[in-house]
Amino acid sequence: MDALLWVVAIALIVVGVVGVVVPALPGIILVYGGIVLGAWIGHFEQIKSGTLIALGVLALIGIAIDYAATTIAAQKAGASKLGLIGAAVGTVVGIFLGLIGVFFMPLVGAAIGEFIARRDALHAGRVGVATWVGLLVGIVVKLAIVFVMIGVFVAALVF
Repeated sequence: MDALLWVVAIALIVVGVVGVVVPALPGIILVYGGIVLGAWIGHFEQIKSGTLIALGVLALIGIAIDYAATTIAAQKAGASKLGLIGAAVGTVVGIFLGLIGVFFMPLVGAAIGEFIARRDALHAGRVGVATWVGLLVGIVVKLAIVFVMIGVFVAALVF
């Protein structure tokens, strides 16, 4: 039974890493869930509650970054409410268009929303690019956090 649970824990972690890049999956939550399952399998002997709390705090920071990075970048570029809504719609549409859509549809959505709001193509383009840069920065930071979480988990298991 433990072997099957370990397979599930590892699968959660792997799918979670993918989910950090693919917005449709709650990546950090899946990674944390896999880590908690791994701790539970070992009866919390190797991975103590303090470690789980610290990793939970990291997960919360990652989730906050997920929501904040794109929005802050768009707002700094002067995005209107329609630009932010466009970025959100672009993100959802991008999920259905594969990896390219996931990376570029938030830019397109933000630019379209901003163009509708202000009828200024140059400004709309700046908002779209800023949104895209914020998305990429968020992904990089979330990946770093997830790999730190995984590293702490593996270290707790090994040492």
